[in-house]
Amino acid sequence: MNEENRVAIEYCTKCKFMMRSAWIAQELLQTFDGDLHEVALRPSAVPGIWQIFANGKLVWDRKTERGIPELKDLKRRVRDVIAPGKNLGHAETVEP
Repeated sequence: MNEENRVAIEYCTKCKFMMRSAWIAQELLQTFDGDLHEVALRPSAVPGIWQIFANGKLVWDRKTERGIPELKDLKRRVRDVIAPGKNLGHAETVEP
């Protein structure tokens, strides 16, 4: 396992994003079992923030992307950073 493969989810506590962030962390840990060393949940004092970083690279920002991602889209973005050759099965299909 590459100990450098880390994901951080920074979320606004006032927006009640903690439960969604924890669920996404669990999904990423299951999907990237053996590829992902850590998923950290980072409460933020910044109002409205919800950002996801993979190995320090911003892969999702709620404000610039205008919302919360579909899980399969997020998994593809995280995969592209931490395990580019990994096949995500059903999450690989792109809808028209």
